[in-house]
Amino acid sequence: MAKCALISGITGQDGSYLAELLLAKGYEVHGIVRRSSLFNTDRIDHLYVDPHLKTNLRLHYGDLADAGALRNLLDEVHPDEVYNLGAQSHVRVSFDQPEYTVDVVALGVLRFLEAIRNYIKHSGKHVRFYQAGSSEMFGSAKPRQHEGTRFEPRSPYACAKVYAHHQVVNYRQSYGLFACNGILFNHESPRRGETFVTRKITRAATRIKVGIQDKLHLGNLDARRDWGYAADYVEAMWRMLQQDAPDDYVVATGESLSIRDFLDLTFRRLDLDWQNHVEVDPRYFRPAEVDHLEGDATKGRQILGWEPKTDVRALVAMMVDSDLQLAKKELLLRDSGHPDSPRLGM
Repeated sequence: MAKCALISGITGQDGSYLAELLLAKGYEVHGIVRRSSLFNTDRIDHLYVDPHLKTNLRLHYGDLADAGALRNLLDEVHPDEVYNLGAQSHVRVSFDQPEYTVDVVALGVLRFLEAIRNYIKHSGKHVRFYQAGSSEMFGSAKPRQHEGTRFEPRSPYACAKVYAHHQVVNYRQSYGLFACNGILFNHESPRRGETFVTRKITRAATRIKVGIQDKLHLGNLDARRDWGYAADYVEAMWRMLQQDAPDDYVVATGESLSIRDFLDLTFRRLDLDWQNHVEVDPRYFRPAEVDHLEGDATKGRQILGWEPKTDVRALVAMMVDSDLQLAKKELLLRDSGHPDSPRLGM
């Protein structure tokens, strides 16, 4: 029989790539989506078909803030694997909404773990759980960061992720849950949200290239990050849940670049000079900065057999080429006088 997986955050970047991967492996996939007055399923629209027809992908309303809904979903879906990718995942926003961030990112994981523990107890079914950790948990720790590096979080988001990480370890040790933490370093793609710095850069640069934008405003240009490709990283998530024993793994490329470097790669691909278009705006600085994140994924390479397939330069090219097509469509809308034509500036 096909395995069944339940994914929170399925409409996000990682959720969409993970759903693709699992469907390709023959899984029955169920996704949790939050109720909204607007459709937000564009990243998975190519996978989703009329729910009245037979399909291996189903969506369910739910929320990490609603413990009852999580318990009901487990009873309805009967998953073999649960991937918790849902979160308020924007670090800068977490400073503005700390309570909400902690409720979803930290307590949401506790609710999920409790729901799974109770489900296993009354159903007798074995369930494997994946928790999406973050390199932001390392904060001010010196690179290269690995599984044994001490967490030094520097944002409400990172603090909440650290709490969730330790709860996963606690439930694994206390109740024997097959629960894994994936400590993923920054991972990007053409599906990345446009408020995240990499996609903000590639969107703005391509709009500048076609003439519908002139300036890009950013914060700290000296911050260094280890950037990989999201589609590569979901493979590591899946591999963690296929092991004989649960454990925690860093997922990273082992190479870090600064925001300036990312700007240079992006604008050079478009034959532009970023220094003519980028302005630093103090509003985008974090109250507490994280200067340098660079991961050591040796353990994952050795145990999971996982290797990143896409380096940051290929990733930038992929994102720029995709966003250039989007910018050209925007330009066409503007020139045709379409009411949905893009606004100038950003």
